[in-house]
Amino acid sequence: MKKIIAVFDGLKYSESTANYAVYIAKRTGSHLVGVFLDDFTYHSYKVYELVSERGFINEDKMARLDKQDEEMREEAAGKFSTLCQAAALNYTVHHDRNIAIHELLHESIYADLLIIENKETFTHYEEKVPTRFVRDLLSEVQCPVLVVPKRFNHFDKAVLLYDGEPASVYAIKTFSYVFSGIDDLKVEVVSVKNTKESMHVPDNRLIKEFMKRHFPEAAFTVLRGDAVTEILDQLKGKGENMLLVLGAYNRGMVSRWFRPSMADILMEELNKPLFIAHHT
Repeated sequence: MKKIIAVFDGLKYSESTANYAVYIAKRTGSHLVGVFLDDFTYHSYKVYELVSERGFINEDKMARLDKQDEEMREEAAGKFSTLCQAAALNYTVHHDRNIAIHELLHESIYADLLIIENKETFTHYEEKVPTRFVRDLLSEVQCPVLVVPKRFNHFDKAVLLYDGEPASVYAIKTFSYVFSGIDDLKVEVVSVKNTKESMHVPDNRLIKEFMKRHFPEAAFTVLRGDAVTEILDQLKGKGENMLLVLGAYNRGMVSRWFRPSMADILMEELNKPLFIAHHT
């Protein structure tokens, strides 16, 4: 049984994260952990709201607002628990009360998959996708991550972005492990070649031999041109419910395609879940 962690801000509960997590945990027979990052430095109110006309902190108001925050966080955890119980899942709830990013990175060491909404900030402010919190997480996380959009959709297809580099192969390997048990998932391997290269898949014999053991019915598509442009053109026009699989997201140039800018663009432009895995 695999362990999936779903990440929540209890003050801004993500229905999408919950629905994706329950859907995947049920289909893969996984244990699901709801990680509620109840960071002690983060509140629903702003500090200036507590300052009286005389310039002092209103302790009574702060206590009242803190209690409201605690109730909101408990209500969010209750929603998650109810959803898991309705799906007859094996699940656990964690309340992590220290600095959110530190707690989450530590939790990720002991997980097979982490699920988070692409808009999570753990602040009062909204940010462009991907947010700073998601960027920091993806740079340092210790397990694969599924970054999900705000609205939940079932998916029946996986598009594996492959450029012949170890990072993209590692992502495919990791995806096959985490999503084992979903046997009806259609799979397409997409590669992009420049104008001077042949239209063969990179390492054609080896990748097809590998894919035959993991996804024997996989289709292969080779495009020509700029990787970002061609992938967006290929995927934007399709109405299929799909998720994308791509390689390392870190501060180094592990893969010539799947550097942070590629993942960022896909998050911004495509309203699809992204499975991202590190290659170390």
